[in-house]
Amino acid sequence: MGKFSWDMNLKVRLIGEGLFNLLFWMYFPFITVYFGEALGYHMAGLLMAVPPVFSMLGSLLGGALADRLGRRPVMLLGTLLQMVLFACFALSPSYWIDYVSFIGIGIGGAIYRPASSAMVADLVPEKHLRQVFATFSTSNNVGAVLGPALGAIFFFHYRQELLWACTAILLLYFIAIYRLIHETLPASLNGEREAKSVLNVFKEQWQGYGIIFRDKVFMVYIVAGIFALIPIMQLDLYLPVYVMNHVPAQTLFNWKANSVTLSSKEIFGWLVGFNGLLFVLFILPVTKWFQHWKERNVFILSSLLAGAGTFFVGVNSNIWYLFLITIIFTFGEMVRSPVTQSFISRYAPGHARGQYMAADSLQNTIGKFLAPITVFLSTWLPSIGIFSLILGFSIISIMLYIQLFRMDVEQQVTL
Repeated sequence: MGKFSWDMNLKVRLIGEGLFNLLFWMYFPFITVYFGEALGYHMAGLLMAVPPVFSMLGSLLGGALADRLGRRPVMLLGTLLQMVLFACFALSPSYWIDYVSFIGIGIGGAIYRPASSAMVADLVPEKHLRQVFATFSTSNNVGAVLGPALGAIFFFHYRQELLWACTAILLLYFIAIYRLIHETLPASLNGEREAKSVLNVFKEQWQGYGIIFRDKVFMVYIVAGIFALIPIMQLDLYLPVYVMNHVPAQTLFNWKANSVTLSSKEIFGWLVGFNGLLFVLFILPVTKWFQHWKERNVFILSSLLAGAGTFFVGVNSNIWYLFLITIIFTFGEMVRSPVTQSFISRYAPGHARGQYMAADSLQNTIGKFLAPITVFLSTWLPSIGIFSLILGFSIISIMLYIQLFRMDVEQQVTL
């Protein structure tokens, strides 16, 4: 990254978010299966579509507050909410309280993320944004290497202990944000926020979102992202259902008279762990390899690899074949991640950066709302039908990205 010096804010968040994600990936990939086994996969498909709606509202609120109250207070609020709900999840005597807690954890994360992303954009020069976001992706995915493999054991046998560990990490991170992180809200916005009532503040923020949603280029970007993310999200939705129901227990390898045999749950945990390992090892090199590619071509390549890779999961159940296919759809996700954040950081005006970051997260929350349709339909359609539907979503996203950058070029010429 050349002579770029990391601010204390970035260092604290890099460590804190990395530690939390280590535990996060021990429970999150198994949530759909957890509710599916308890309440049925038909019901689980419906239930998984609800949390993103609340997360969408939390994200919009978080973005508005980040531009008004500041990045730091909103990050504290989001962290505190997640901490409290993890404790509720750990103490819960009911699957429905588990579900409400899961929704609340999602809301807390949604409130936190726009302020977090806006803080990075406040501190980092544009030419370094891709590399900084890639470094955060690396930190967040270190936990994804070991987390799912350990989660296949700990989530189903030591769930309370795991949830209490998440609560403790968030408490420590809350203290670190409070003591070590400083505010980065631009001075121009900081000077304006004092004289207005709370009612006027929220009225202005929602009017600001109205302006954003009338931005045609931005809206095509959002819709394209929704269709692109649906295949990527299947790693936590339909793929665990498919692997645990259609992939038999297999021997990973033989060594002399010994062998390592994995159950279906363990195979899925290894696949998700391998996905995370690829991120850790290659996110920075891949970001460097593609730094001179046009954003348009990166988005198209990402959709193609993610959609086609996920489709081919349904062709063969051999574990080594599944590892190979995991490489394909993981690279589809990997090339997209830093470019998405750098695109919106470049596109968004400085005075509304938090709101654009929040609106940008709509593609993630709406994608999460639509993505569980694969789990819902799996009770009626064969697996190849579900995988064909996933491939169709990626093709639609490619067509929309082509249209997006045509519109973006035309807009720049007009300006």
